[in-house]
Amino acid sequence: MPYPSAPWTLRGHALQTLHLVDSASVRSLLPSGLEVLEPWPGKAIASVYLSAYQAGSVLEYNELIVATLIRQAGNIGGWVTHIYVDHPDSVAGGREIWGLPKELAEFTWEAGQTQQVMVRQGDRLLCSLRYDPPFSLWRQPFSATSFSLLDSALLSFGAHLDTRLGVVKGHLEVPANSPLAQIYFGQPWLTVSHAEMELRVDAPQKRVANFTK
Repeated sequence: MPYPSAPWTLRGHALQTLHLVDSASVRSLLPSGLEVLEPWPGKAIASVYLSAYQAGSVLEYNELIVATLIRQAGNIGGWVTHIYVDHPDSVAGGREIWGLPKELAEFTWEAGQTQQVMVRQGDRLLCSLRYDPPFSLWRQPFSATSFSLLDSALLSFGAHLDTRLGVVKGHLEVPANSPLAQIYFGQPWLTVSHAEMELRVDAPQKRVANFTK
């Protein structure tokens, strides 16, 4: 299946929630050689990221990412526990380039005084996020490292975001039958919006050739 080669440059908008969750709930989703980063004993940081990549992107698609912060050999980065998109080329590229467990899902964005994005697989709701119109702040660049597994190799790759930040009041719903319910999120302690954003996801680098799962 054809898909663009890395790096991928993606333009559009996104919403991101941040949560303190029980470390045990994310530890069970990690390979055994990775350590959950705990800012407080028994607590990990998890994020739900919902985006729409639009004109000017290497592929136009929607995406849902659930990630947590981990430590590997003294290095801190993100680990994607769940990821869904609505473009088959994105599924193939994510799996074959970065080793990400992408699956297909359907996305619905609803406008209005209170806005909402919903993600479904068939009749099952994976999650929904209701949010008020964002209060825009300033333009801000970010860079981060993420880890993944491709076959038996541990990979790392950089993501570089340039965005107009906003603060949002958000309400996240994760039904009990959703795969995301493996992590008990509760409500976010912070929800931000990303407008007029440009995201570049670099090609992965191999860190450990034969990593123990």
